[in-house]
Amino acid sequence: MYRRRKGDGEKGNGRWIIRIELIVLLAFVCAAMNRELRGRVVEQEKQGGETGTGWVSENGEAIEVSATGNYIKWVEFHATCEALAAAYDLDVASCQDEIRLNWIELLAYVGAKHGGKFEKGSVREIEAAATKLQAGETTMEKLTKDMEYYDYYLEAYQAVLSGMVGEFSLMEEGKWHRYYGLKAFSPIAKGFDYSHYDDFGSSRSYGYSRPHLGHDMMGQIGSPIIAIESGVVEALGWNQYGGWRIGIRSFDGKRYYYYAHLRQNYPYAEGLAQGDVVTAGDVIGYMGHTGYSTKENVNNIETVHLHWGLQLIFDESQKEGNNEIWIDCYELTKFLYRNRSEAAKVGDTREWRRVQEMQDPEVEKHCKNNTPMIQ
Repeated sequence: MYRRRKGDGEKGNGRWIIRIELIVLLAFVCAAMNRELRGRVVEQEKQGGETGTGWVSENGEAIEVSATGNYIKWVEFHATCEALAAAYDLDVASCQDEIRLNWIELLAYVGAKHGGKFEKGSVREIEAAATKLQAGETTMEKLTKDMEYYDYYLEAYQAVLSGMVGEFSLMEEGKWHRYYGLKAFSPIAKGFDYSHYDDFGSSRSYGYSRPHLGHDMMGQIGSPIIAIESGVVEALGWNQYGGWRIGIRSFDGKRYYYYAHLRQNYPYAEGLAQGDVVTAGDVIGYMGHTGYSTKENVNNIETVHLHWGLQLIFDESQKEGNNEIWIDCYELTKFLYRNRSEAAKVGDTREWRRVQEMQDPEVEKHCKNNTPMIQ
């Protein structure tokens, strides 16, 4: 039988203390090595070299670097409506100036400065940066040279916003007039009321437990649904979760717009088909509450609303599966309210058409490849 000798307890406690100190020291060493490894991964990614898989995170923003391809794996878009509007107004106001301002660059500057957060002072920071740029005191390159993650935020925000501002033409009094500005639209036609709140990430349980990866806009059955951006109809038909739905891909392939829960029996604009090209502002469908059923054309959604989502695609492997990137569209929806497409009813039919025609140069460019276009 083991008997503890005098002093065994003191010696045992001493050995345990030494072991604990060694474990703590080892943890610090591993953490330091991990930080060093992450620093090397970022540096190789910036230089366009192949890297191992690793994560880089700053204030909740995560960027994954993969050995199979250097592209962004995650985006959280938190630009407020006020910041979007301030940057946009500065961009448009300077469009004919010698020093032009780029609204996405201004937003990326603030995003990189604060780890993707847009606080109350963001508008002042955007305006202050714009003043310095236009005065010739600095350039965006100089302003951001010490910002380690500026390139990331710039690429991420370009993926979200690059199709929304540019040149376009409007038919006015029988003539085409050319403009520069916002050529993206609110997803619900002008004159049709709706209510909404920030519901991104809230829980959903039909089929399986999952977060809500879109934005719901509650309104009336039959409200005309508008193409936010010009693009190609990539998906059309029934989905048990989204009911009658439409998926439209931007011409640069970076954005996939998802419109769901469309009207029972008459969900789409007449003649709309997969593969068609639509112009921003076109009526593409009608609000309803279809979905949550494996059987087609069923109203199993309790509240009439449009679910619209914006998926970012940096690589085709992200299109479907576990690597999808969906962003919070609440603030973006508020910003797009300033540009609503007016629609008029077509006779005694259930069809609505846009009132003011618009020409988007990106549509014309795309249609040179003989892609059929919606009239």
